[in-house]
Amino acid sequence: MQVTATQAKNRFGALCSLAKTGPVFVAKDGCIDTVLVSAQQFAALQLAAQGQTSTQRQAEFDRTHCAWLAEQNSRFEANGLWCDELRVW
Repeated sequence: MQVTATQAKNRFGALCSLAKTGPVFVAKDGCIDTVLVSAQQFAALQLAAQGQTSTQRQAEFDRTHCAWLAEQNSRFEANGLWCDELRVW
């Protein structure tokens, strides 16, 4: 179901009941801005999002930020660490 933001404000209780049977899309300025879902659906979404292992998240991070990682590694190889000159007295 799709409603406007004004309708959502005026009929919030009824929309909460409808959200238990399926998502309710709230449009603002003609574009979908928010989706109301039941607490059960939200919990299922959270579990699905956490389904990635740490290895999968690390691989995704590496793919997403490979250019930045390569730049940082080349800086380190060229200049070393910024704190190499510090001495602990």
